[in-house]
Amino acid sequence: MKKTLLVALCIIAMLKSRSQIDYSSYPVYTGNDLGLTYTPAAAVFKIWSPVAQEAELLLYKEGDGGDAVKKINLAKDINGTWQASVPGDWKNFYYTFRVNINGNWSNEVPDPYAKAAGVNGKRAMVVDLKATNPPGWDKDKSPAFSATNATTDAVLYELHVRDATIHASSGVKQKGKFVGLTELNTLSAEGLPTGLSHLKEMGVTHVHLLPFYDYNSVDESRLNEPQYNWGYDPLNYNVPEGSYSTNPYDGAVRIKELKQMIAAFHKNGLRVVMDVVYNHVADAGSSSFNQLVPGYYFRQRKDGSFSDATACGNETASERPMMRKFILESVLYWAKEYHIDGFRFDLMGVHDIETMNLISKELHAIRPDIVLYGEGWTAGESPLPDSVRALKKNAYKLDRIAVFSDDIRDGIKGSVFDIDDRGFASAKPGMEESVKFGITAALNHPQVNMQKVNYSKAAYATAPWNVVTYCECHDNNTLWDKLTLSCKDASPQQLQQMHRLALTIVLTSQGIPFLHAGTEFFRSKKGVENSYNAPDSINAINWSDKQVHRNMVSYVQQLIQLRRSHPAFRMTHPAQVYEHLHLYENVPEGIVAYSINGTAVNDKWKKIYVAFNGNKQPVTIQLPAGTWKSAMAVKSKPVSGSRRLSGFGAIILYQD
Repeated sequence: MKKTLLVALCIIAMLKSRSQIDYSSYPVYTGNDLGLTYTPAAAVFKIWSPVAQEAELLLYKEGDGGDAVKKINLAKDINGTWQASVPGDWKNFYYTFRVNINGNWSNEVPDPYAKAAGVNGKRAMVVDLKATNPPGWDKDKSPAFSATNATTDAVLYELHVRDATIHASSGVKQKGKFVGLTELNTLSAEGLPTGLSHLKEMGVTHVHLLPFYDYNSVDESRLNEPQYNWGYDPLNYNVPEGSYSTNPYDGAVRIKELKQMIAAFHKNGLRVVMDVVYNHVADAGSSSFNQLVPGYYFRQRKDGSFSDATACGNETASERPMMRKFILESVLYWAKEYHIDGFRFDLMGVHDIETMNLISKELHAIRPDIVLYGEGWTAGESPLPDSVRALKKNAYKLDRIAVFSDDIRDGIKGSVFDIDDRGFASAKPGMEESVKFGITAALNHPQVNMQKVNYSKAAYATAPWNVVTYCECHDNNTLWDKLTLSCKDASPQQLQQMHRLALTIVLTSQGIPFLHAGTEFFRSKKGVENSYNAPDSINAINWSDKQVHRNMVSYVQQLIQLRRSHPAFRMTHPAQVYEHLHLYENVPEGIVAYSINGTAVNDKWKKIYVAFNGNKQPVTIQLPAGTWKSAMAVKSKPVSGSRRLSGFGAIILYQD
């Protein structure tokens, strides 16, 4: 530990003393064989370290502990690379690298390009990927989904692998594991579907899984002890997380079990979105990147210290060719090897636009129906100019990549940074335009007064697919907790009405809707705002809540089905939204109402009318001309003229 710390401090000191390093002078390697190339006849190892004077490969029998069974000097090769070809079958052996820079040997580190690793990711593993394929993997196919310009057909559902099954109420045998989410027909104590069967039952199209690459914060050698983390602290980007496997000591097991989970999702009509965090690493100084090529993969301030737009101590330099190459090759690997159907980019605003658009181009070339989206912001200032980064305000510059809309998120429920702040769904006056901006997918709709929108004063989306519409995610309080904490004077019934109204807005708005797991039965984290390392008692999904709130579950299912059945709620082109979605302006305060010309967008309903009441008190509203039917009521009489809208209520009406 002391040696590791000393080496890291030496590297940081070296960086500060060489604050004017010209990284653009470093050679660029364009080959696609960095890392390990395995065959039973020989294993070829290759790293990029243009600043090294020597490089060494160490081979081990185990993933942790014991001495190296072989040490091999790598030969210097082209464009800053080092390589060694080792005869024989080294399958299931483990390996590390170290380099000598200016007379100082680095720490031993796993291969940055490692595809498999031992316990806690300390050593990479020589793996035969074909041998990790579960039966039928070669025939695995993603469920049918729309072409690229219709990603608004997606209904995203954000879930943490452990949260999904770890609770005693889940009825799942392999709790907290990849394979736990392959179990079908699991039931709560009340006899209702849980886990995979529940996801299937809800009717969502894509399950967005919080990070499941190999992350740093859970000790895989102590899984018998309570541990928890969301996983936003990357260790080995191309390796599945060991704590989600049944055996973290065997690097091949976690690969096979992750593939089993993905295949089970696909078989049951669900696509998989991978949450990726290329904007920072768990610890920059000791990372494989920094040990092999000090400083290169990270942005620096003028004094040479790591810049910190991520608030995690470092930020990666996606604009530098070899970091850009790494990110691109990583997402392509996940898409090809694991059949991943989409990527969510954490703090995407840290990355440069050129890199993000290259990623989109390459991924869409192999998967035209892939879904890409990310956070269009950072957690701090970056030395890279705003104009070239994938920020929300630059969404129009992104190629087939969506950004999250914090405008509608906080417009609906109030600021995530002020626990007492309310939103439209919790009776805060003046939030109508923020909600309208969200309903119209952050487009330049002529009826939205941008000066009254909470955050953005100009539209930023180029099409409905350019924005993700949501009101909660793993970050900050759950919707239920936010409403409870900000509306202390509200009754439980009123809180439920607010919650219901919020989800109705999300699922009927243009753009790509996004739901947080368990929101369909008022999921609570007991008021814990940032539960990234809180225990299961806070984070686990309590499936017994599904029985308590069966009516709400049914309502959300119905909304999802409504959306998936009607193209009017998921338009694909901006002109459709401008021309065929009409916002009503002469309505009472706290009311948002609009109509859609269904015929014009090939909907089976001729016309649709939607209204939301953000007031505590009921309001009577005047309906457009004609006779209307209710979309959400099984038995209801046609209405015309006016309609009484309950407090925190919503109506969805249509004409045949």
